[in-house]
Amino acid sequence: MTQNPGVPLRVVSYNIHSQRDDTAALATVVRDVRPDVVIVQEGPRRFRWRQKSAALAESFGLVVAAGGLPALGNLLLTSLRVRVVAERCQRFPLTPGRHLRGAAYAECVVAGAARFTVAGSHLSTDPAERPGQAALFKRELDAAATPVIAAADLNEGPDGPAWATVARGLTDAAVAMDRADRLTYSCADPRRRIDALFVDPRVTVVDYDVVDTPQTRRASDHFPVLVDLLLPGAD
Repeated sequence: MTQNPGVPLRVVSYNIHSQRDDTAALATVVRDVRPDVVIVQEGPRRFRWRQKSAALAESFGLVVAAGGLPALGNLLLTSLRVRVVAERCQRFPLTPGRHLRGAAYAECVVAGAARFTVAGSHLSTDPAERPGQAALFKRELDAAATPVIAAADLNEGPDGPAWATVARGLTDAAVAMDRADRLTYSCADPRRRIDALFVDPRVTVVDYDVVDTPQTRRASDHFPVLVDLLLPGAD
């Protein structure tokens, strides 16, 4: 019997800084890498968020899968190669005086063969608040019926408790490719890896990059994370 070689999927995770920087550079950065899925942090979440989300997706050559205001700016975008079969949003409890945060989830099929769940979140800048948010995010990841691809701006590095919670039982794509030294924040002074992409162990990490170019330095205050994966196909 021939072993199933897997189904390729290219994923970008990107904190786009609420589109406060060079939006033309931002669109070019994403279009140039031709992703199947983009997991956005700090996407549209206020007035006219639906139209703004659709316009952002169009600028990338993609469509909206899930998120926006109901997920507090977490937004999932896909190419037409990916079919979304279910989506949902999550809001974390509000701590008085802090920003309301959440997560977005979409169950998808790619190439008519491989099913997966993509998820995105952006955890608090408050170290006292992050672990609880991470636990709620992780609960949803663990409940997914299909292999998970989860990305987040965790606002802490790999030595933090919230990071450890989300990473438990999953593969850190950067570690899998021995590129955990690639820093994601800030573009002006790269000093931390706070943006991560984790995958189910059944998913193979083929390549990982933090895209540091003149364009990405203009496009946002975070570098985009670019990951090539092989998903388990249907038997």
